[in-house]
Formats: sequence, C-alpha cells, structure tokens
Amino acid sequence: MSLQVELEHYRNVLIVRLRGELDHHTADIVRHKMEEAILRGNSDHIILSLKELQFMDSSGLGVILGRYKQLKAKGGKMAVCAVNPNVYRLFELSGLFKILTIHENERAALTSLEVVS
Repeated sequence: MSLQVELEHYRNVLIVRLRGELDHHTADIVRHKMEEAILRGNSDHIILSLKELQFMDSSGLGVILGRYKQLKAKGGKMAVCAVNPNVYRLFELSGLFKILTIHENERAALTSLEVVS
C-alpha cells in the first residue's frame, strides 16, 4: 500500500492528512512536504490527522519527531488527531504522547491550538 499526503492551510496551521502506510519507503516524502511547508513560514503549528493512516514504523516516528523539534524551535506546536488504533499503540509505546497532544478530531485539535475564533 502506498501513502497519500494531503496538506491544507488553515490560518497559521498546517493540517497534514496521511492515508496509507508511513514507513521507510514513504517517510522521505512526508518529511520533505512538511519541511517545505514549515520553512515557507506560513505555518506556525501542525495538526496530524491520522484517521486513515493504517500503518507506521519507526521511520514514521522519526519524521514526526523531527518536525516536532523543528516547529518547537520556532515556538510552534504540534497536535495529533483521529488516530487509528494500530498507530495509537505505536505512539503510546514510543512515548510520543508525552510531548504531543491527541484529540478526537481536527476541530478539537484546532481549538486546542486556539485557532478557531
């Protein structure tokens, strides 16, 4: 299975929707797209919407952690929402939920970032 990456800008937030499998074959694509959007400077925060992400390995965790550090250095935040149960378990085991907030859906994540008026 491949990976589809959908990027949407909402105010100063980049919403990244991932569908498929985030693994060592697809990690560089996600890394490049997210870095490019962050470096363009119009995204202070990122929301990862993972409802349709069926699988993720350590390469995917590395991409997420790297973008988290990149955003944090700029004073931004990252939130995760709609996490598939298989991916949720990986987040738990890796300890990523200690640094990332998780939300039920994109709207809740946007609210947590104080973007919704």
